[in-house]
Amino acid sequence: MLGGEFYNGQTTVVYGDMFFYNISKDEWSIVKAPGGPPPRCGHQAVTVPSNKGELWVFGGEFSSPSQSQFYHYRDLWVYHFGDKKWEKIGATGGPSARSGHRMVYSKKQLIIFGGFHDNLRDYKYFNDVHIFNLTTYKWNKLEITGIPPAPRSGCIVLPTPDNKVLIYGGYSKERIKKDVDKGHVHTDMFLLSPEKTDQTGLKWKWSSVKQSGITISPRCSASAILAQSNLAYMFGGVFDEEEDEEDLKGTFFNDLVALDLEKYQWRTVTLSGKKDPQEKRKRRKEKVAGDTNDESDDEEENQKDLHAMDVPPEPTSVTDGIFTVTVGPSTVVSSPSIQQNQSPDTFSPSPRINPGLVVKHGVLYLFGGMVEDGDRQYTLNDFYKLDFRKLDEWKTLIKSDISTQTWIDSESSESESDEEESGSSEEEMEVDEN
Repeated sequence: MLGGEFYNGQTTVVYGDMFFYNISKDEWSIVKAPGGPPPRCGHQAVTVPSNKGELWVFGGEFSSPSQSQFYHYRDLWVYHFGDKKWEKIGATGGPSARSGHRMVYSKKQLIIFGGFHDNLRDYKYFNDVHIFNLTTYKWNKLEITGIPPAPRSGCIVLPTPDNKVLIYGGYSKERIKKDVDKGHVHTDMFLLSPEKTDQTGLKWKWSSVKQSGITISPRCSASAILAQSNLAYMFGGVFDEEEDEEDLKGTFFNDLVALDLEKYQWRTVTLSGKKDPQEKRKRRKEKVAGDTNDESDDEEENQKDLHAMDVPPEPTSVTDGIFTVTVGPSTVVSSPSIQQNQSPDTFSPSPRINPGLVVKHGVLYLFGGMVEDGDRQYTLNDFYKLDFRKLDEWKTLIKSDISTQTWIDSESSESESDEEESGSSEEEMEVDEN
């Protein structure tokens, strides 16, 4: 894990440290490697297997503690796991400075799509695509035909088994009038495919994709990760409902859904909820008189749940009082302060955006993220794992400490100058969304 941001209502901290998590020892350790990237958040980082393993990092943003200084990066870095050293790559011709973009690894190339840039006076969203060749160490901007996706950030970008790139969803905003912006949460899906007759590797085409399976609730800033070459998991995200020209109400999600990258089909991931015998005995004691849900029923349901990935369930309609969405049975919509579980006996990490996801040895790991409660935003440091071969239950590695966090209301920070406050309001919203 590299970098990130923390904000307590008054002070912003942007990190530049890097940590490793040792799976067998179940412990974090900080990496001491001088000469690395400066602190940042909203960047992208991917690992590649070449040269005993490398971590590639591009772009991102930085904000000073008072948010009086704010800028985006366009630098490219690589950390060499074997040598335990950072290297800054000086190749020219890469993407412009940005954050909220997405970067994936495919066929010895880094592929970067989208993102945004904000200079406190104006902002711009991107839909350009750049490739960095890990063999030649050169940047190239792709020549793409077809109708492209609208500029956006906070989207899902995944490589497919047939060496294409899939783009789903995201967020953008446009200026309606002076000091008034309108946000857009995208729900479309596109495929970026190389031209079959092209020998240069630089000619690609856009095509719109018809999604199938369950209908996903509109959202942005969800996280997704490949579990297999043809299967990805997505968790979290937010949908912002505009209450008026200045205020937003965010609905945060904690559903886990799967995406078949060959059929472009969304599937509900329903966990079996199997626990140890001690927990089962405890639950049976707590059952009220007249409860007919016996062990045979539980086992039957567990078998059904284990096959939920193979047969997409029928969508249902759910409303949270703001809007109605079509969702699968495991998808629940509520405020971020309410724990959203797939069933009364199955735990799920709380709603959030931008959690860190990684897959190793058939296990999905989820770390941190951010959630808002009214005008307050909380940065999370909880840590969970899910064996997706069993799909039984999330296991907690580090519990949430959100109840111990202190939020400093704006009234408490009157020492900040009016100029700093007015200059940071727009950028705060951007960081939240992306």
